[in-house]
Amino acid sequence: MSERIIQPQYLRIALDIASRVTRGELQENSKVYGRSVMASEYGVSPETIRRALKLLSDMQVVEIKPQSGVYILSADNAQKYIERFGKRVDLGQLQNQLKNMIAQHNELSRKISDTAAVISKIEESASIAAPFTNYEVKIEENSRVCGKNIGELQFWQATGATIIAIRREDNIILSPGPYAQLLAGDTVVFVGDLAAAEAAEKYIRETE
Repeated sequence: MSERIIQPQYLRIALDIASRVTRGELQENSKVYGRSVMASEYGVSPETIRRALKLLSDMQVVEIKPQSGVYILSADNAQKYIERFGKRVDLGQLQNQLKNMIAQHNELSRKISDTAAVISKIEESASIAAPFTNYEVKIEENSRVCGKNIGELQFWQATGATIIAIRREDNIILSPGPYAQLLAGDTVVFVGDLAAAEAAEKYIRETE
């Protein structure tokens, strides 16, 4: 899980108060609510409000008068405060966004790796299940196999290849038995290693 960079609450509250001053919600020379009231408004402790106001006081945005309260001193200084410290908050937000994007990137990379592993296993299983490539040869009219059945030709014994289908015009005959006849124009589909494929092609293309 990625770590989040969180700005201290008093910094965010000080920035919000300065923003309210620049917007005119808090007027110059007006008295700010007491710390307890502001603590309730922001949902923080009075100590957090004190730290926020002290920071604004140091920047001459507000003036803290002992036994009297806190007064808005300068809207111009409030704007300067925002320009100076608002970027820190923005930086924190950008850092959080960057960390989130890195976490998302890492999660995506993990998913990509997992998916690639699954694909690799599927391809490996498919390779084991079907170790030979399918080959096709069309039977010409003068071929030695034309008009004969597979058993009669002893196709596997002669070539080492196994016929798995016969394509005849728009029809496909799957797993043809030994009595299946081969006709001119048929396409013979067979499997085997490269040597068997070459022998089968030569066998079919031989003429009477």
